Amino acid sequence: MTEIDRLAAWLAGQQLALAPGARLQRLGGGIANRNERLHLESGPAVLRRPPPGQLAAGASDMAREARVLAALATVFPLAPRLIAFCDDDAVLGTKFQLIEWRPGVAIAGTLPATAGDGLALVETTLQAMAALHALDPAAVGLGDLGKPEGFHARQLKGWTARAEAVWPDGLPAAVAALIAALGLAVPAETGAPVLLHMDLKPDNLLVDPVTMQPTAMIDWDMATRGPRGFDLAILLSYWIEPGDPDDVKPLQAVPSLTPGWPGRAAVAARYKAISGHDPGDLVWPVALARLRLAVAWMQLYRKWQRGEMDGSRYQGFEPLAQAIIAHALAQYQKGAL
Repeated sequence: MTEIDRLAAWLAGQQLALAPGARLQRLGGGIANRNERLHLESGPAVLRRPPPGQLAAGASDMAREARVLAALATVFPLAPRLIAFCDDDAVLGTKFQLIEWRPGVAIAGTLPATAGDGLALVETTLQAMAALHALDPAAVGLGDLGKPEGFHARQLKGWTARAEAVWPDGLPAAVAALIAALGLAVPAETGAPVLLHMDLKPDNLLVDPVTMQPTAMIDWDMATRGPRGFDLAILLSYWIEPGDPDDVKPLQAVPSLTPGWPGRAAVAARYKAISGHDPGDLVWPVALARLRLAVAWMQLYRKWQRGEMDGSRYQGFEPLAQAIIAHALAQYQKGAL
């Protein structure tokens, strides 16, 4: 049986069916999880599953994402509707989801010509983040998602272990120095834990290409509960400024080098104004988020080395990861974002 045949057989047991002639169409933009559009008899959908090969601990958790999407379906309009979740690896070789397809574009490092100065995208991203953080996790059935107690210490421990896995011959000196520095000053969590997306940046929103208004928030596989400042720190870890070192500028995950775009401090201040909540001192969380980003890029680089990922784009991920770490350490030592 072909993959599409196996999928069709499984769908029948869910009272679902593929549209006649349905095929899988790869959706671009993502660098890890596989997203493919297909047509069900009920309309368009997205088949979402992990990348091939060995997965890092906690990565590409389709079961977690399915649970979050199911919980948010009636309370958070930006969450696509979960259509079905399969936890049987025998069907397609891995767990997978079918989720509602929504129109819109995902914008990474370059603005489309239709976007003008793109400043509306900054506002859209921060408004979406604030709206997510405004939800009461317990009220939406996610009061037991993750472990917010000791969040920062546990995140540092987890990403240290992942760093050791991607550098098995020993941590580079800058990585070891950053981890040691962070370990000496782990901040306590303040305020009630909120729902965290854990990778909320513009390309994890689908937006109208002209108005920049959002149609969906996607990629929920790392969602958890924790301090609101960490979602903001993750966004800022991708946010490159004109004065940053040249070797981090190829990151191009956010179009933050667009003339007229705000810097990291201004973005943090705008989140505070929109949400009505102070995210706290972000120097430590941003440094940890940069460690996380560098390790995630190294995880993808190692998958590419093993032949599990196609494309020359991953070839430059190792030097970029090293540059991100050096920048993280320098900024942290200065007490700067």
